[in-house]
Amino acid sequence: MKNDTVTRIPGIKVGHFTDADAVTGCTVLLCPPKTVGAVDVRGGAPGTRETDLLAAHNLVEEVSAVLLSGGSAFGLAAADGVMRWHVERGLGYQSRSGLVVPIVPAAILFDLTIGEPGAYPGADAGYQACSNATADPVAMGSVGAGTGARIAAIFGNERASKGGLGSASVMLPGGLIVAALMAVNAVGNVIGEDGNILAGLRAADDSGFVSVLDAMTALASEKLPERENTVIGVVATNGALTKAQLQKVAQMAHDGIARAVNPAHTLYDGDTIFALATGDKSADTTLVGAHAAEMVAKAIRRAALQATSLAGVRAVRDR
Repeated sequence: MKNDTVTRIPGIKVGHFTDADAVTGCTVLLCPPKTVGAVDVRGGAPGTRETDLLAAHNLVEEVSAVLLSGGSAFGLAAADGVMRWHVERGLGYQSRSGLVVPIVPAAILFDLTIGEPGAYPGADAGYQACSNATADPVAMGSVGAGTGARIAAIFGNERASKGGLGSASVMLPGGLIVAALMAVNAVGNVIGEDGNILAGLRAADDSGFVSVLDAMTALASEKLPERENTVIGVVATNGALTKAQLQKVAQMAHDGIARAVNPAHTLYDGDTIFALATGDKSADTTLVGAHAAEMVAKAIRRAALQATSLAGVRAVRDR
């Protein structure tokens, strides 16, 4: 089976917890031992966990797993279940005292106003996502953290497009792999490679898609009706990179959001990208970062194209 998703990287597994009735969920990426992690946050309204630890000047380098979750800040509780799953298996950072502490960075998106009001993934959902994890090609669309994702919902669900979860990877010379896993719940429209709107804000007369930026400009003196959104994700490589090098990769990867979402990195987004290095292959930081941006853009577009209509929010496939 061809795999051009993030699980193409040896040792990485991805699992989803999906609640299609409540329209929320979470996704966990399980890391092989000795995976190095970093992060870069660009949105103005992030919801995160363990991001300070990933700074290059701080002690711990090893990451056990990364959690992407719906449920706004409530969804960070799903990381407790991810930690419990790891502790039961003796997996995590080996402290000097001999205790095992799983390191589970996490980021959330806002999906509380779709489906069951106030529903969010808790610790049991995080645990189940770990149990569901596999090295098979990542299931994409309205699953896991992408279940309740919406695109351009500034005028509510009726004029929004369904968001979702997408992944992409590329194999470079020498067997170096660069990949991305993105949950797309953006304020802005998703933009195709041709520069046209792929998914996003629908015109009031439902005649097609219209510019979110133009709508924001027209409402510059007013309070936008809805603005709780974000794009969160992970970029990964089987190369050997330090935390400092990975932080640069995460920074460069945000260019992929800017290419595929307009506007991006707004005050109302919580745009966050984690970066992981799992292997020992020789890797150039700039090369990995440049391809990471490409994979982020590709994963975002895949998320929009493979999303399915849920709870009154139409997917692009249903126009």
